[in-house]
Amino acid sequence: MSTRTYEIRTFGCQMNVHDSERLAGMLEDAGYVRADSDAADVVVFNTCAVRENADNRLYGTLGHMRPAKDRNPDMQIAVGGCLAQKDRDTIVKRAPWVDVVFGTHNLGSLPTLLERARHNHEAEVEILESLDVFPSTLPARRESAYSGWVSVSVGCNNTCTFCIVPALRGKEKDRRPGEILAEVQALVSEGVLEVTLLGQNVNAYGVEFGDRFAFGKLLRSCGEIEGLERVRFTSPHPRDFTDDVIEAMAETPNVCPQLHMPLQSGSDRILKAMRRSYRSERYLNIVRNVREAMPDAAITTDIIVGFPGETEEDFEQTLEVVRQARFSSAFTFQYSKRPGTPAADMPDQLPKEVVQQRYDRLIELQNEISWDENKKLVGRPVELLVAEGEGRKDSETHRLSGRARDGRLVHFTPTGAIDGEVRPGDVVHTTITRAAPHHLVADADITGHRRTTAGDHWEAGVRPKTSGVSLGLPSFGTPPPQPAEQQGCAC
Repeated sequence: MSTRTYEIRTFGCQMNVHDSERLAGMLEDAGYVRADSDAADVVVFNTCAVRENADNRLYGTLGHMRPAKDRNPDMQIAVGGCLAQKDRDTIVKRAPWVDVVFGTHNLGSLPTLLERARHNHEAEVEILESLDVFPSTLPARRESAYSGWVSVSVGCNNTCTFCIVPALRGKEKDRRPGEILAEVQALVSEGVLEVTLLGQNVNAYGVEFGDRFAFGKLLRSCGEIEGLERVRFTSPHPRDFTDDVIEAMAETPNVCPQLHMPLQSGSDRILKAMRRSYRSERYLNIVRNVREAMPDAAITTDIIVGFPGETEEDFEQTLEVVRQARFSSAFTFQYSKRPGTPAADMPDQLPKEVVQQRYDRLIELQNEISWDENKKLVGRPVELLVAEGEGRKDSETHRLSGRARDGRLVHFTPTGAIDGEVRPGDVVHTTITRAAPHHLVADADITGHRRTTAGDHWEAGVRPKTSGVSLGLPSFGTPPPQPAEQQGCAC
């Protein structure tokens, strides 16, 4: 029998991207190979349910898949992720040509469900209500040779009135620090230079085992891993943001001077209606403290426009917080009603035209601030981790792209390299020559170029493949006490 091929299409946040790497790892362990064309034998949709149009997007895409399924009945379609957890049997009713539906708590079941569906010639639906195994104990096929995601926790204990994530991802479950650090070390040993720590509410890490300073300790421990050059994390919740985390960021050299911290609204009245458990002054104080400790830190955020009951005064208060915070960029969303959330049943749902007008004003203000903040960087030296992709071509100028330590995107000219071709995963030093609202340009000759193992792997077409990290301990439970010295979905 010929080897079956697979394709995974991912919607949503970084957590979904990370889950898709796990799905790919399991399929490859089961003997599947990644398709090099659109004609895969198995197509997996890893879905998001945060936005209102997520349902329409999925069912529209599944409709487009039906002719291919009719032409090739042996092809299999699987739907997983948050929307699968939410809709369950509805997916097969609306799209009966789907073969497998699995939820957020049973990623590891996918290969078995596919085989069972082929054998039984009927759809297999398996939705668990809670995790039976932490996802990071599953194999993964990493998408990048030079960066990796590492989950510190899954689930969320918050009750934000607009958010459906806790109902789909469950209560927060924390990994043991040793397991997290073992996974980071395994990635670094494969040439990975940059790791992003993931959690729905990443700085609440430790709540399950009673250590409110656990996340700051974890950042400091990452600083002790030789060869790990950059550490990022997303997304923290302002309620749980403590000074020890700011100190750990400032004092740990490989923790990047970057913070993505969702604001959602600048109106205290709306924050209360959202059940966000902090107020605008608390948020701005965190921003001030971060900038005092790290003057060059880039701070980004999420903002929702048009929450039920939002008045013009409320919206103006959001604009004022944006003016004071001076975000380097912001992910802005128009409020989206999600069935099953308290906000969906709130009175005073705003007309679309009002929300759109406010949204446009917010975008205009943030673009102006982003551009002004980027202009301040012209003439400064910058270290870039070269990213994958073709870069940008403007007239005769060919540029590659990279990320600065503060997370900003920089398009640079790879001239002046004396150590061979610049590759994704390599590190270069150059100087910013021009600013735009959403990126920077460095057309000066690069002043330094370091070839890396990650670049070697990229050149050879190798991607880190891990078999999952486990220390032989139960996935959950109370870990032993730790020595004292030891934020798509954004929340």
